[in-house]
Amino acid sequence: MLPAFFSYYESPVKLVETADGGVAAWRLSKDTGGWLPANYLIDKVLFGEDGEIEPLTRDEFVQRTEHDRGYYLRGEGPVFALYETVRAVRESQARERRYPTPREIALVEGIQRRTFVMFEELLQRSGDEAADPTLGESSR
Repeated sequence: MLPAFFSYYESPVKLVETADGGVAAWRLSKDTGGWLPANYLIDKVLFGEDGEIEPLTRDEFVQRTEHDRGYYLRGEGPVFALYETVRAVRESQARERRYPTPREIALVEGIQRRTFVMFEELLQRSGDEAADPTLGESSR
């Protein structure tokens, strides 16, 4: 059952097992791209019947997380250069008023799996206890 992934009001949330066998919830911070403690959401995402709660697969969670990071965050370095690449692809689609091609979908998804791992590694090095780069590695 764990880890489990959700979208809560369009915000990525993950439930993970704690060292003592319990459950912890973490919600993506759109300000930093890191993880905020969100144990108050455990019952809501597991048992709530709110139309704004959606279970996600691991890969959907990775893609949703990276979509939000790429949309809300700006910065320097390799991760942000890759976010710019994704942004350019999406802007091209919008400008041309068209759906993404299969090649563009594969490109964006591949970049976002990579940026998820890179960003989570940065978070881990900075002490974010909820960072887990292995979630992106196994979402292929």
